[in-house]
Amino acid sequence: MSDVTAVQNLVNKHKSLKKEIGKIIIGQEEVIDQILLSIYTGGHSLLIGVPGLAKTLMVNTIAQTLGLNFKRIQFTPDLMPSDILGSEVLDQNRNFKFIKGPIFSNIILADEINRTPPKTQAALLEAMQERAVTIAGVQHKLDLPYFVLATQNPIEQEGTYPLPEAQLDRFMFAIELKYPSIAEEIEVVKNTTSDNIVKVNALFNAEEIVAVQHLIRRIPVPDNVVEYAVKLASSTRPNIEGASDYVRQYLDWGAGPRASQNLVLAAKAHAAISGKFSPDIEDVKAVSLGILRHRIIKNYKAEAESISEEDIIKQLW
Repeated sequence: MSDVTAVQNLVNKHKSLKKEIGKIIIGQEEVIDQILLSIYTGGHSLLIGVPGLAKTLMVNTIAQTLGLNFKRIQFTPDLMPSDILGSEVLDQNRNFKFIKGPIFSNIILADEINRTPPKTQAALLEAMQERAVTIAGVQHKLDLPYFVLATQNPIEQEGTYPLPEAQLDRFMFAIELKYPSIAEEIEVVKNTTSDNIVKVNALFNAEEIVAVQHLIRRIPVPDNVVEYAVKLASSTRPNIEGASDYVRQYLDWGAGPRASQNLVLAAKAHAAISGKFSPDIEDVKAVSLGILRHRIIKNYKAEAESISEEDIIKQLW
């Protein structure tokens, strides 16, 4: 199958996938698109939203429609790294045997990731970056495809441990979930207070998703689009020569090189699901909010003037 045909197939599959997910999840179109873009490119996503916005249900539904194994880990203050990764135990013959933890799955939902101490948060880092975990000096490979979808509650500050910048940078997208509209909420209430049981069908399997990831990487990108993505990420850095007065005024820190890589990869995937065979600058802009918002650090002046990360990114387009 040629790459052109493969892109056309992906457009059709993506539409069917959204329709299938829509059987259970009402609205949240943009959120679902960003999660799927991260999956098509092999990235991880951080979902930020208040309780009750169906974050867990959304991830579970997406895992079912993709035909992938799914595990949910509830992060709590007393959770230990071994509770996630697994541990070695003595068997009947007094030999050490490795018992796999819940991290050995295709999709991991790290629920309320900011409620667990840094030591346990860090246990995810190797898995997210290397697709492997090391226990007692032995590296165990994880099955592909592998995604971490973490949730974070922005309003619950007591007993939380903010994610360090190094770990935030591992997430391709930081996706903000907003309250549904009145019409959407009415639909949600109707669907969830009736006796109807809705089931979704798996439209992909693990091998097909890995094939999509390779397809996205093969999509050609014009030099001017790569240059735009790199300059956009670079323009967020207040401490480099040539930084704009606007950025120096409102930012303490900007996005690193991983942001440039993710902008190009996500733009490729965004172009593909739009039926295009090569991304343009509009595709980069379309994915830039989710990719840059968690990689820039505002200063007190921005906070005092109620300037959001989105405001700053849009100013740099």
